[in-house]
Amino acid sequence: MPSEQWKKTLYAVLIGEIIAIAGFSTTIPILPFFLEDLGIKDQHQLTFYAGMLQSFPSICLAIMAPIWGNLADQFGRKKMLLRALFGGAIIMVLQGLSHTPWQLLGLRTLQGAITGTVAAATVLVASIAPVKEAGYALGLLQMGIFVGAAIGPMLGGILSDCFGHRANFIVTAILLTIAGFVVTYFAEDNFTPTEKRKPIFKSIIPDFSPLLTTPILLVLLAIVAIDQIAGSIVSPFLPLFIKSISGTDSMVSSNAGVIIGFGALSSAVAAVLIGKISYRVGYEKILVVCLAGAALFTIPQAFAKSVSQLLTLRMLSCFFIGGTMPSVNALISLKAQSGKQGGIYGLRSSIASASGAIGPALGAGIAAAGGFHSVFLATGGILMAAGLAFYYYQEKQARPEENEQNS
Repeated sequence: MPSEQWKKTLYAVLIGEIIAIAGFSTTIPILPFFLEDLGIKDQHQLTFYAGMLQSFPSICLAIMAPIWGNLADQFGRKKMLLRALFGGAIIMVLQGLSHTPWQLLGLRTLQGAITGTVAAATVLVASIAPVKEAGYALGLLQMGIFVGAAIGPMLGGILSDCFGHRANFIVTAILLTIAGFVVTYFAEDNFTPTEKRKPIFKSIIPDFSPLLTTPILLVLLAIVAIDQIAGSIVSPFLPLFIKSISGTDSMVSSNAGVIIGFGALSSAVAAVLIGKISYRVGYEKILVVCLAGAALFTIPQAFAKSVSQLLTLRMLSCFFIGGTMPSVNALISLKAQSGKQGGIYGLRSSIASASGAIGPALGAGIAAAGGFHSVFLATGGILMAAGLAFYYYQEKQARPEENEQNS
């Protein structure tokens, strides 16, 4: 694909994804309040439904992402992204029209099954970006996801206060529709259908055979899981930890919001900056450095004595955590067999979704057993172990090539 064309597609997908993620995120902060509008007043019931509204879509997304990814390999990547955007718009309108909690839960579950714009956008960008620009392109897309996730909740809160909770769903549908039209008219797909297309049943079944022939893909997927867990593990107890080091209830919520927000911003900046240099330095080297850097700045958080210390350390650790994904995504693009990348990226999305759900539960369990400090120590240890394991794996893979050259 010519330079002008692939960059035009990249920017179209980037803009579309920022709009889409911002749209999906508008409803996150108001779901418990919307459940109250639907008649749930008991606090235990409210907590139960709010948990299910978060869990069920994630479970469905984890199940369906590899299937949609495999279909992208069969029918085209752009089509799958448009399916996620326009399908999501329809589902969000229906959610805004819900009259019972069960209707909302069913539609949220369907949302997880039908959407999945991140995986679809990643496959499309990875397929059109030149090898030398893959890290930068995927890093830019990752930055857009962070930006959309930061904008959405703020927009959602304002919309609810001004126009009511149902307005969020309608606005989300409008945003998804706009994103869909941006991708429709400005993004190109260099997809070439195979001469002999698989039967529809075989097209639905994800093809994970590249995992058997290319073991490094399993290693990269394991790093995706570790990265997502490390990024979400502190969320259940962060406000409590801030309270414990500040010694006061004052400004705890604000401080937690600032720390989380600046951490996300740091990850977004890293995704672009590190993605830009990753090809020249080497994706493997960048990945090892980012995992080690994330570990080195996560462990000292256990000993933070002030909010400012914690903020600084979290921004640095989030910077390196955010820098891992462009390299991982670029390596998947390079290592996965051409024509089977969609299924692997779909599996990557499933693992990321499941790991993002495991992280908070794991953090809560470790904190309950060993205190808040132990979570930072455990997370740092896992990140360091992952970096060392990947380094030695690469060294082991390189030795046979060296021996062959020497002989």
